Amino acid sequence: MTMFRIGEAADLLGVSADTMRRWVDAGRLAAGRDEHGHRVIDGADLAGFARAQAADPAAGAERSSARNRLRGIVVDVRKDAVMAQVDIQAGPFRIVSLMSREAVDELDLRVGSVAVAVIKSTTVVVERAAPAAPARGRSGG
Repeated sequence: MTMFRIGEAADLLGVSADTMRRWVDAGRLAAGRDEHGHRVIDGADLAGFARAQAADPAAGAERSSARNRLRGIVVDVRKDAVMAQVDIQAGPFRIVSLMSREAVDELDLRVGSVAVAVIKSTTVVVERAAPAAPARGRSGG
C-alpha cells in the first residue's frame, strides 16, 4: 500500500502543504499517522480525491473530447512571420505549444494572459516515477 506524507501529496496535487492539511482537518480527505506520528494519506484515497477534484470541468470550458486541460499563465510568446511558440506555466508544469502566428494574434495571447492548454494525443508515454528521496536534516558544522 502506497502512503504519502502531507508534503508529497500536496506536490502531487499542485497545492501547498497547508492546503492539504486544511482538507484533511475539514474531513475532505482521510489521513492516518505513520510510525513517527506524521500524517499520511493512502495512495488510493488520494487518487480518488484527485479524480473527484478534476471531475468538475472549469466553468466556461467548451465541450470537448479532450480530458487533459491545464490552466496556467503565459510566461513567454515568441513569434515570427508564420509560426509562434507559447510557453504556459500551469502549476509546476511548463507546457510549450507551437502554433500559427495567426492563432496567437486571434487569441490575443501575451505574457501574463491566463490560458488553458488542452492536450489531446494518441500517444502518451507513462513512466513510473522514482520514489521521493527522504528529506535530509541539516547538520551544523
